[in-house]
Amino acid sequence: MITLTLLEAQNKTPLKNWCFDESSVIRVGRAADNDIVLDSNLVSRYHFELRNTNSPGHGDDWEIISNGTNGTFLNGVLVTHVQITGNCLLQLARGGPILKLELPKPQQRSTSANPVAAPVSCTHEGNSPDNLFCIYCGKPLSVELTIRHYQVLRTLGQGGMGTTYLAWDPTGVTTGRPQLLVLKQMNADMAKIAKAQELFQREADTLGLLSHPGIPKYYDFFVEDKKKYLAMELIHGQDLEKFVYRKGPVTLNQAIEWMIQTCNILDYLHSQNPPLIHRDIKPANLMVRNFDNRIVVLDFGAVKEIGTAPGTRIGAEGYCAPEQERGQPLTQSDLYAIGPTLIFLLTGENPFKYYRQQGRSFRFDVAKVPTITPMLKEVIDKVTEPLPRDRYQTSKELAAALAECE
Repeated sequence: MITLTLLEAQNKTPLKNWCFDESSVIRVGRAADNDIVLDSNLVSRYHFELRNTNSPGHGDDWEIISNGTNGTFLNGVLVTHVQITGNCLLQLARGGPILKLELPKPQQRSTSANPVAAPVSCTHEGNSPDNLFCIYCGKPLSVELTIRHYQVLRTLGQGGMGTTYLAWDPTGVTTGRPQLLVLKQMNADMAKIAKAQELFQREADTLGLLSHPGIPKYYDFFVEDKKKYLAMELIHGQDLEKFVYRKGPVTLNQAIEWMIQTCNILDYLHSQNPPLIHRDIKPANLMVRNFDNRIVVLDFGAVKEIGTAPGTRIGAEGYCAPEQERGQPLTQSDLYAIGPTLIFLLTGENPFKYYRQQGRSFRFDVAKVPTITPMLKEVIDKVTEPLPRDRYQTSKELAAALAECE
């Protein structure tokens, strides 16, 4: 069996894999009739093929034949036609998709005169410092700690509520197959605070009930050494706050497209029975996924059901609707946050900078922002009306208005 695994570009983490048991030719490229189809402009229609040369006495020997316009790189070296002698990394063009190739280990026959030697443990030599997994044996290069069956590979973030880890589930017990995931740990001191416990438990309970491609999948919730843990889907991407701070304001069409996607996710939440209000829509909680450039909504600790008693004020300054400031959120409160999020995406500045008193109330004044068209200004004005009844009433209504601004 030969295995090919698509790796995430930066950390070389596995995204998808293919196993071929009896194939003698494996074709890789952009065209739909390849054995492995990779949708990238850098990839040729029929980029390369792997052929089993089946040399007598040598088991399964493979060679690579490159036909790609932008070249094929074997462990970083440009190749056209070469024999493959072991596990390796194949990159389709500089900056293109990376595939890890794993060949079957040659089998040895044990005899009394020639017993099979015990397998030699992998030294992990030859791996890039940025790799999470060994390109030869496939195991994690470094495990910081183990929590239950989860192997913590890296700390992603640390805050007052807890710590977020990048973890590897080698058993597949939780998710059905070995894979990377996010493990959120609630700090022990936070566990003593009733509200913190409520928010952490709420996120686990909410994710466990939801199923939408724009919402991270729930995997597990457990207590270990008096600490609570939530295991959830790892999203390969970057939140919109970091994206804009790193690359600058986005184009009008891109901002509108992302907010329409956000509206579709909010429509799913608001359509639950009873409706769910996210209460913390802001750029830092909107992740753009690398794989398909689509939005995923994060952080469901603040989610609240309509009809429950007014609670704690939750929401970021500049993105929080007036009624939510008073602890009385509605579904229209989530829609309100789309307005200032658009301002941030198109200016790269905190929307609070544009929040000014107009008459008896405070409004966003974006009339002089060159990247905001008159039509989009009307949408922002309406979705951020002080009174919820004056705004768009549903996510679908807002999405339709945004679509007309493209």
